[in-house]
Amino acid sequence: MPGPGNVGERVRNLRLTRRLSQAQLAAHDLSDSYISLIESGKRTPTPAVLRLLAERLGCTAEYLADGVEPEQRAHLEVRERHARLERLNGDPEAALSIFDEVIIRSDDPELTLRARWGRACALEDLGELEAAIEVFEELREQAERDPGRSSWLPSVISLARCYHAVGDLGQAIALGERALARLGELGLTTGREHAEAGRVLMLAYVDRCDLERARDLGRRALSVDDTPDTSAYRAASVFALENGAIGDALHLADRAIAAHDEDTARLPHARLGVAGARALLRGVASYGTEPSGQDSDLTSAQEALALLRDAAPRLSGVDATECTIETARALVLMGKLDQAVDTTEQTLTELGQGHALGSVQARLVLARARLAQDDRIGALSELRSTATELKRLPHGRTSARASRELGDLLDAAGDSAGATAAYRRALEAAGLRPSVRPQQNAPADLAEF
Repeated sequence: MPGPGNVGERVRNLRLTRRLSQAQLAAHDLSDSYISLIESGKRTPTPAVLRLLAERLGCTAEYLADGVEPEQRAHLEVRERHARLERLNGDPEAALSIFDEVIIRSDDPELTLRARWGRACALEDLGELEAAIEVFEELREQAERDPGRSSWLPSVISLARCYHAVGDLGQAIALGERALARLGELGLTTGREHAEAGRVLMLAYVDRCDLERARDLGRRALSVDDTPDTSAYRAASVFALENGAIGDALHLADRAIAAHDEDTARLPHARLGVAGARALLRGVASYGTEPSGQDSDLTSAQEALALLRDAAPRLSGVDATECTIETARALVLMGKLDQAVDTTEQTLTELGQGHALGSVQARLVLARARLAQDDRIGALSELRSTATELKRLPHGRTSARASRELGDLLDAAGDSAGATAAYRRALEAAGLRPSVRPQQNAPADLAEF
């Protein structure tokens, strides 16, 4: 809880507690009359003087200035976050109690504002709608008085929802229309705010038996993809900033960051899915050149395919390419050879030039599919293209693994000399070089490696 009184009173109370006179506190670089003026509230100490007094009084400058120690403020910051977590965990009553604690003890306007917002949401969760409306109205009025500090959009949308829930359709419609109009001005016709305002407004029109408006609103709302990426919120934030709506700009910038964080949070799990699929596929006994004939192998390939298809929508760039190639690999092992060929050929077309590793991996899978189709000529054509592209890869574990796979497939296709050359390259890529150079009459394919 904040210390008593103002700066001067806190200086005086601590001085008396430490049993110091004004002259002792002043020491050699301040005057006792200046200390007296500070304690009486007639002078405001500079930051430098505050730090000096705090050192002599055994406290922090923050405590003298605000009455709250940094540890206390940090504690309240954590408690406010805990309250939000309680709401997310479905315990609004516990959340409400913590939000009230933060509001009582905090002297930080920003923290208090967040706690008041959380309190209103917790009241709505508990069904105490009249109390929630009262707090949301206060927050809306505060935002409208000071638009440079916060946006009124969240409170207006929440109020529309609460008024609809208590049966005040007129207020719900007025506020819902106002929110949608503002979102339209900002160029944000998608996203959570747009979806929620549209939902409440549509339901209010239905309850008022204005079905034509409800249907028209529904058609317009559902005609757009309501899952915006970061750029949609960012563009709206930039527009708001350029037009002087700082509060809206801040809110929308925070939403852009949240949208980015949501996408980022999904990425590790999607990558984990691809890694899990790869582990399943590498464990299949028929990983070589034929579709699996064993039930356990087929099950593993099916499990891998399910993981890959779940991960695919959340991946892009190199991650997406890897997912697609592993998908084709699973299709080969399941005997769905035409699908595997189509998938890898499309991948090769999309990769184009400058993606040697992705191209090598795709061609290796395509060659597997060709071999499983008994198309030896087609497989050899892909494998020789792979050998050429492998030369563009730097030595290392990845290059060594691809070269070894190339050797296995060349051997299966009947090109023993090419297989030997690929195995040699695999050893060199792994850092193992032959102690004797190839003889001059070695096979041509071998010599070029």
